[in-house]
Amino acid sequence: MIKKGTVLFFLCLGVGLFSSFSWPGRPGPVPEDFNLLVVTIDTLRPDRLGCYGAKAGSTPQIDALAALGVLFERAFAHDPLTLPSHTNIFLGLTSSAHGVKENGHSYVNAAYLTLAELLKQQGYATGAFVSAFPLDSRFGLDQGFDLYDDRFPARVAPGFEFSERIAEKTVAAAVDWLSRPKSKWFCWVHLWDPHLPYAPPEPYASRFASDLYAGEVAYVDACLGPLFEAAEQRSGPGRTLILLTGDHGESLGEHGEFAHGYFAYNTTIHIPLILSGPGIKPSRNSANVGHVDIYPTLCDLLGIEKRPPLHGNSLTPLLAGKSRKAGPLFFEAMDANVNRGWAPLRGIIDGGHKFIESPIPELYDLEKDFGEKTNLAAAVDLAPLRKKLADLEKIQAAAGKGGGSRIPGRETRDRLQSLGYVVSPSAPGKKTYGPGDDLKTLLPLEQNLGLARSLAKDGRVAESVRLLEDVTKARPDFISAYDTLSKIYLTRGLTDEALAVLERGQKSNPEHYGFISAYGIALARAGRSEPAVGILQRALGIYEQDPEVWNSLGMVSLRLGNIDEAQQHVERALSMDPSDPVYNENLGVVHVTRALKTKNREEIPKAIASFEASVAADPALASAHNGLGGAYNLAGRKDEAVAAWKKAVAIDPAFDYPLYNLALAYLDKGDKDKALEYCRKYLDVKGTRLTPEERREIDSLIERIKK
Repeated sequence: MIKKGTVLFFLCLGVGLFSSFSWPGRPGPVPEDFNLLVVTIDTLRPDRLGCYGAKAGSTPQIDALAALGVLFERAFAHDPLTLPSHTNIFLGLTSSAHGVKENGHSYVNAAYLTLAELLKQQGYATGAFVSAFPLDSRFGLDQGFDLYDDRFPARVAPGFEFSERIAEKTVAAAVDWLSRPKSKWFCWVHLWDPHLPYAPPEPYASRFASDLYAGEVAYVDACLGPLFEAAEQRSGPGRTLILLTGDHGESLGEHGEFAHGYFAYNTTIHIPLILSGPGIKPSRNSANVGHVDIYPTLCDLLGIEKRPPLHGNSLTPLLAGKSRKAGPLFFEAMDANVNRGWAPLRGIIDGGHKFIESPIPELYDLEKDFGEKTNLAAAVDLAPLRKKLADLEKIQAAAGKGGGSRIPGRETRDRLQSLGYVVSPSAPGKKTYGPGDDLKTLLPLEQNLGLARSLAKDGRVAESVRLLEDVTKARPDFISAYDTLSKIYLTRGLTDEALAVLERGQKSNPEHYGFISAYGIALARAGRSEPAVGILQRALGIYEQDPEVWNSLGMVSLRLGNIDEAQQHVERALSMDPSDPVYNENLGVVHVTRALKTKNREEIPKAIASFEASVAADPALASAHNGLGGAYNLAGRKDEAVAAWKKAVAIDPAFDYPLYNLALAYLDKGDKDKALEYCRKYLDVKGTRLTPEERREIDSLIERIKK
């Protein structure tokens, strides 16, 4: 519950913070013991909040905050994606400098001073609680936090299913942290729920049946009450500073875009921003403001010296009812460029106009046309705007210290795809782009990709396949379409068809790393070891820093009997991603294989260590528990082996290997009834998939049990 006297800073997109301070024009020292709460709400459109014009009563917590403070009517994100937007907020820089342009390939360079690091230097205890994988600590935003709680579901479910940590669980973790004794603190809470899929819990699902997205927003608003109460109880009235923001909006079909990340219209970069605190008079402000303005604003309000370079300008003059000198706001949408090789999209908001630079440029009068319906570009000399954009980018880029793009590993790709993002290795760019590369021109293909994914999820596979085949023929370099089509075939056991799709893609794009690596990895996973070697080596000839390619080459080498090469390749993958559970599991397999082949028992402890690292990284990885059981068994640790195999079966009851292993283990223990029970379970699981060789083995085992 928001009460008068509670200091709140809401920013409906990335991150927000406030602390005790002397407000502009109000003398007095900055209290040293003020606490800061930052709340960021993902995928939040202003027009779903009562204070921004939505139906009253759906967002009482945020509306109450707005009633006590300043509401910025024209606040903008610089990127329509989660990781770039939060990076902009926490660094006070745009991606022209820091290079974080999308989810999946990018990371925050440790050379930058984050807001959390700056506050920690000032004596704040720092805690962060995030709700989805794009903000996983591996991407670098954990810099400066004593606790960075990113405990959302660890692995991707089959197909195109979604995973996240719901708002109430994230809030509960933050409330628990706030309840522990500490001096002054800074707490960041990120809530993901308004992101696809729109599935609010009851009673919001029924109450907002015609607008489930609004239901998610209402649910998140309700979860804020306990968080605000905890912050106030921990600090006392009037001593908690809260900033709440959203990282970007949601298109909901406007401009032909269903969600976000493709275009940069106001549907996805216009965000709510509300600021409330001691001495601030309730008001609304119509100035153009952006995410990068948050960092310098907080420094001013907290009495902390700003650390240049910063791209933003403090909002404190606006809080005092004055004007401020501010240049144009930079924005971009680079996901399609990075992941598909399509034209980049950049622009500026300057006064009442918005310029979008692309092969088919756009210009809008935001005073008359905030919905961007009428493109004025054809009737205007765009040269001055192009120069202003180029000059701004050049100035902002000068603050760069490196970071940004890298090839995502296996887990990163899989988990981001589970969230609805289509991630592939970076697509090759072009020196020049024409109208055929413009995102507006290519929108039908993007729409058909989304439709095909939805059709596949609904079981309408034939329709999905036909649509994707048409897309790949229309745009032979559209890697996401090939990837989706191959996965549809694979989920239905049609391995040959899946491989044929990827082979066609890499033949059409012989220099494209993404196509080549995807085909090689698919061949390796399908057990086509000999052809996989050549394709994977081709990929490494283009780019050597993709851990999944090294891991795949390692497993192929092991199948071909090259144990030493296998170990070298898997260890190379682990050097790039040491915590990956699959890579650790595979190294364990290499050690076990060598132990069995060479009778070298020194390999067994190494295998155990690798498998234990795997299950520690992902306790839900059944195959790693099965491998750990085998390593324990080789070490003579029979009871631990049985426990590990049982854990594997508990995770995946349809996993045949541990069932067979348990049958052998119980026979070894002399418990024939248990051994026979697991033989029967094994046969039930295998069903018609039982090969003649497997039939001979299980029959032989059953015969031994019955003697």
